[in-house]
Amino acid sequence: MVDQSIIYKYFPELTDIQKNQFEQLGPFYKEWNSKVNMVSRKDIDSLYLHHVLHSLSIDMFLSFKEGTQVLDLGTGGGFPGIPLAILKPEVYFLLADGKNKKIKVVQTLIEKLELKNVKAIHKRSEEIKIKFDFVLARAVTRLDKLLPMSLPIISNKHRNILPNGLIALKGGNLVEEIEEVEPENPVEQIKISEFFDEEYFNEKSILYIQA
Repeated sequence: MVDQSIIYKYFPELTDIQKNQFEQLGPFYKEWNSKVNMVSRKDIDSLYLHHVLHSLSIDMFLSFKEGTQVLDLGTGGGFPGIPLAILKPEVYFLLADGKNKKIKVVQTLIEKLELKNVKAIHKRSEEIKIKFDFVLARAVTRLDKLLPMSLPIISNKHRNILPNGLIALKGGNLVEEIEEVEPENPVEQIKISEFFDEEYFNEKSILYIQA
């Protein structure tokens, strides 16, 4: 079993409040996963490695500036939005999912952790009318479906070192999936193994597409 110390290995400057919030994630998901399938049951003992640290890889790629508005589309059990909201209290996160049962649990977690910079809503992408600097997606759907869901809700006012766009967390061989959207939408692929040395990340990538 991998505990929260894996987070401190890569993020050593966390405050006591942030450490406490991260430490609460394990017991919370263990309790709720028996009622609502928030993460894969076989993954629950590897929550911090497979879900929390995986989510935080986005910050290794791009550390959002204060005031950045981020949408976590198809958040499911709250990933990557919840770990990133703990890490970046000065960034605003909206977590959206079409499954109300999961969103209610995520909202319970937000209240438990007293996170002021994040909100969870039961909505699909086409129902969201405000614009964001970045849309995040973790294992939601293929890029050719994800892009038309994301691009209309990305703002053209930039505030970070990278232009606004879509950031997707994906695993496996992505050559075919990337080819389906290029050259119209150039994809930058970053191997997460560049940031984390655990074997789990050898086949994991961040995909960035400028809006």
